Amino acid sequence: MGQYIYLAVNFGCILIPFLFSFHKKYPFYKKWKSFFYANFIVALLFIIWDIQFTKMGIWGFNPDYLIGINITNLPLEEILFFICIPYACVFTYFALSSLFSFSLKIKTQKIISILFGFICLVIAIYFYNKWYTFSAFMLSSLILLYSYFKKTEMSFLYISYLLIIPFFLLSNGILTGMLTENPIVWYDGINNTEFRVITIPIEDFFYGFSLIALNILFFQYFDKRFTV
Repeated sequence: MGQYIYLAVNFGCILIPFLFSFHKKYPFYKKWKSFFYANFIVALLFIIWDIQFTKMGIWGFNPDYLIGINITNLPLEEILFFICIPYACVFTYFALSSLFSFSLKIKTQKIISILFGFICLVIAIYFYNKWYTFSAFMLSSLILLYSYFKKTEMSFLYISYLLIIPFFLLSNGILTGMLTENPIVWYDGINNTEFRVITIPIEDFFYGFSLIALNILFFQYFDKRFTV
């Protein structure tokens, strides 16, 4: 059964959002076109990043917890990760923005974006010689600073990310060895800070933020385009 753990994590994350996508009042399935256009672009970027870092040995995957199907040098479960996790997150964003009409004040959004964008930039520069730390924090910085200068509406994106964190801790914790004898996804330790929350590298929080934010931002773009 161990070989199905990563697969189970993926399906566990997407199951409830998928089922609720057919809710009569808030039918997310009608937004699938926007989601899959957005997801294709973002998933392609992250898969290329993933392939390269796997080749470099910055991270890798324990075959004991995989079904054994590989695409290039990535397990199928890793490819599915870039669909299942964004689906759950964009669904969360859609549900929140459909249920509630409030938003953070523009000034508050700008403070969050510039403050965390600058902090991420400083950390990326400081750890310029650690590939994972540098790339994860730099991409988050670029997204946050872009949202600041473009005055992008980020209220529900930020709120969605905060709500997702408990589920992120569980799912990513499982992948990084919280419940298994060995981690399903391992990191080399040289190319990250080795600071962890439970078993999760701190970089994963910012890698995850970038994955979620880009999916939501592209979803916003395509949703506007397809509903005009």
